[in-house]
Amino acid sequence: MNLHKENYETLSEAMNALKEKGFTYEFDIKNANLYHKDAEKEFKAHQLKVVEIHRFEGLTNPADSSILYAILCEDGSKGLLVDAYGMYADTDKTAFMSEVEIISE
Repeated sequence: MNLHKENYETLSEAMNALKEKGFTYEFDIKNANLYHKDAEKEFKAHQLKVVEIHRFEGLTNPADSSILYAILCEDGSKGLLVDAYGMYADTDKTAFMSEVEIISE
């Protein structure tokens, strides 16, 4: 599914634009939860909605291929999660994100 509102050239361009839209947290996966270390927040998959997805192809190296998720949390927090995709994907992130509902904002 391609769920994106803008066509960004690079991952950093997309991240900067989404941060300007309020997606300020940089999330990661820890113990099967989405978390933000500075805010000490953790969320389970059912507490989240993906509102945008952007994929970026590595021009010279397939290891540079990445996927960016813009995530809305049930408490109103908004943030981003970055993963590689394809054979370089983080299996914990991929498994977790497969449980998160994808919606259009």
